[in-house]
Amino acid sequence: MGSFDNFLMGLMVALQPQNLFYCFIGCLAGTIVGVLPGIGPTAAVALLLPTTFSLDPISAIIMLSGIAYGSAYGGSTTSILVNVPGEACSVVTCLDGYQMARKGRAGPALGISALGSFIAGTVSVIGVMFLAPTLARAALAFGSPEYFSLMFMSMMIVTYLVRGSMAKALLMVGLGLILGTVGMDPISGRDRFVYEWLVLKDGIGVISVAIGMFGVTEILETIGSSVEKEVFDKKIKGYWPNLQDWKDSWLPIGRGTVLGFFLGIFPGLSPLIATFLSYGIEKRFSKHPEQFGTGVIEGVAAPEACNNAAATAGYVPLFSLGIPSNPLNAVLLGALMIYGLQPGPLLIKSNPTFFWGIVASMYIGNIMLVVLNLPLIPLWVMVLRIPYTLLSALILIFCFLGSYSINNDIDNVMITFAFGIFGYFLKRYGFERPPLILAFVLGPLIEKAFRQSMIFSDGSFTIFFTRPISAFFILIAFGVLITASIKKRSFADKIEDEK
Repeated sequence: MGSFDNFLMGLMVALQPQNLFYCFIGCLAGTIVGVLPGIGPTAAVALLLPTTFSLDPISAIIMLSGIAYGSAYGGSTTSILVNVPGEACSVVTCLDGYQMARKGRAGPALGISALGSFIAGTVSVIGVMFLAPTLARAALAFGSPEYFSLMFMSMMIVTYLVRGSMAKALLMVGLGLILGTVGMDPISGRDRFVYEWLVLKDGIGVISVAIGMFGVTEILETIGSSVEKEVFDKKIKGYWPNLQDWKDSWLPIGRGTVLGFFLGIFPGLSPLIATFLSYGIEKRFSKHPEQFGTGVIEGVAAPEACNNAAATAGYVPLFSLGIPSNPLNAVLLGALMIYGLQPGPLLIKSNPTFFWGIVASMYIGNIMLVVLNLPLIPLWVMVLRIPYTLLSALILIFCFLGSYSINNDIDNVMITFAFGIFGYFLKRYGFERPPLILAFVLGPLIEKAFRQSMIFSDGSFTIFFTRPISAFFILIAFGVLITASIKKRSFADKIEDEK
């Protein structure tokens, strides 16, 4: 069967009433998560994951995926109307979106954001249809050394692209790998770092860690904040962009879509970085770059299209290689494992109904999000006026309820709270959390691939360098480290010269 025939098969699965219902619930929940600052999509997916345990795996992942790409839509609403990003990837939209609202053009800003995201999401779904199966077939040639090298390269790229210190990011990777070893040894069956605590025998749950570090941490940071939200309260009208708006936006939407998709499929690259690059490229291409930041529609169209394209493209490495490209996909990887599905080259071949059903639901979800976002703008404005102290208390309660419901164990709540406090101090002192969560999720997979490689090679490390694909990934990883070291040294020399 070709990709189009497979997509039609997936469409039949996605159009089943229960799957349509859960797709709608996911898109609605994702939009709300994007609209409300304080709880991002990673924490939301982790929080709602226990509610899906009784569902069919296809319905469950359809709902969780709806939250994932729905938050990319909803985040733009808060950025444009409040100048506060609902989720991290909407930071760039604040620059021109809020200025457009202040000029009385909130409607076109919201309209081009939703329509540009729909176009980017649609194109990206087509890209996933053709690229994920192709990449999966190529990955069938991978053995344990190749998988170890690929995951090692991904973590090095994550540490290279962090906004802060690379040394701190490497420390977070190391800590994440250590946390990933807690529990039963996958080969010998012995307990490691359990300390007679029964809940740790199966390892630290990725859901508890994600809720703590991406939900509780954000609430702890914002509780007591003196920053007041100024909600744009003028009547919003004219959501459909005019002809001039489309003339100004169609090329930025196209460039943002292409850039977001190809950066999104690269393991370890956050959509946040892609949106910043997209904004910078449009500013470089523009005939009036000095107007960026004052309310030009290109500054909204490009990053929003890029954001949605990158969010959708992240499913390519997740499904075809079993490698998450960001913390959100890391939680989805954990969810797939909980449902007994192992993402990787064999997933698409052995479970075509599952894969193509998810892909088709993503296209349907994009249509739902356009319908949800524009007519319900007045409702989102009312939600944004709810006092944040009340919202933060409710979010904290749901975080702990979600953690408890994983297996009805109070110990999970304690783990969630502990990682929430830990994440708060990490963020306060400039340590990045994404490298930690990615290394934590990939840790058991890396350990298994490494130890299998050592068994095959009788303990020789040369196996990683004598196999061409593995050697290629290793060289890129070390190249990233060397490049970062050179950049840091040249920057230090420059500072010394100025002194």
